[in-house]
Amino acid sequence: MTAIHEQRRLGRTSLSATTLGLGTTAIGGLYTATSEESAAETMQTAWDLGVRFFDTAPQYGNGMAEQRLGAFLRKKPRDRYVLCTKVGRLLRLPENPQGEDAYYKGTPPERPVFDFSYDGVMRSVEDSLTRLGLERIDVLHIHDPDMHYGEALDGAYKALDTLRREKSIGAVGVGMNQSEMLAEFARNGNFDCFLLAGRYTLLEQGALKELLPLCVEKNISIIIGGVYNSGLLADPRAGAKFNYEDADKALVDRAIELETVCLRHGVPLKAAAIQFPLAHPAVTSILTGARSHEEMIENDALFRQPIPSSLWEELRAKGMIAEGAPTT
Repeated sequence: MTAIHEQRRLGRTSLSATTLGLGTTAIGGLYTATSEESAAETMQTAWDLGVRFFDTAPQYGNGMAEQRLGAFLRKKPRDRYVLCTKVGRLLRLPENPQGEDAYYKGTPPERPVFDFSYDGVMRSVEDSLTRLGLERIDVLHIHDPDMHYGEALDGAYKALDTLRREKSIGAVGVGMNQSEMLAEFARNGNFDCFLLAGRYTLLEQGALKELLPLCVEKNISIIIGGVYNSGLLADPRAGAKFNYEDADKALVDRAIELETVCLRHGVPLKAAAIQFPLAHPAVTSILTGARSHEEMIENDALFRQPIPSSLWEELRAKGMIAEGAPTT
């Protein structure tokens, strides 16, 4: 078994996360169904490679990701890992089923219903504990409250703050695909960490201007998801995904240019993409969304691969990464 990845503190809490974590959208069947056997093998491979930080959500596979992750973690010592899940969506059977989920394949029939109220969040936590089959959750994130900021702050945040004060959970966060609202949460609540997906990557550094400096100031840890921007930085070509949709030509061309520079320095684009965000002092962990044993091994190797400083220097000189983005 490989040594455990470096561990970094989550904000001001007593929790520490490994710098490489496992996100569970893929083992929940994002875009393509994933078998129970493959999901179990992926999680075991992550564990064997030293990953001790696991992120899930009710929405991922409509409960299936939580069930699979819980079944795996129940066999591990509870003090050896940190577990995150999310609130803001309750899983309910629809009155008028509309067929397969638009994003998650091979999933149970329940579908997510938005609920950022205090009571709804408390129900969500109990439901998650039941699906996980565990006695506690370490980190709870408010999940994508883009159109529900007021309710999330007045309801969901107060519920999570209550659970934190009762020591039922160790950390309170928000998980989003945008940085602007996370900055608002940082100003108006007492948060320990944020999960930021896709907005601080080798392709896009919008969070660098406001959110990341604010998080350094307030000691809020950033967990980075979506380092490959939904797939574009994993395989830059026409038809690749960006923000869960087909990427436009300008973005594909930029990703191809990034890959060209990386290969000139003998570095796979994916290695640069998975390592780049971790250099920022606000960033604690990078989530890999592996769906198979092979993908997990590859991502771990890419995460550990040495990268020459000359690569970052050329990317900066070409204006392909922001001037203020740290690379070491």
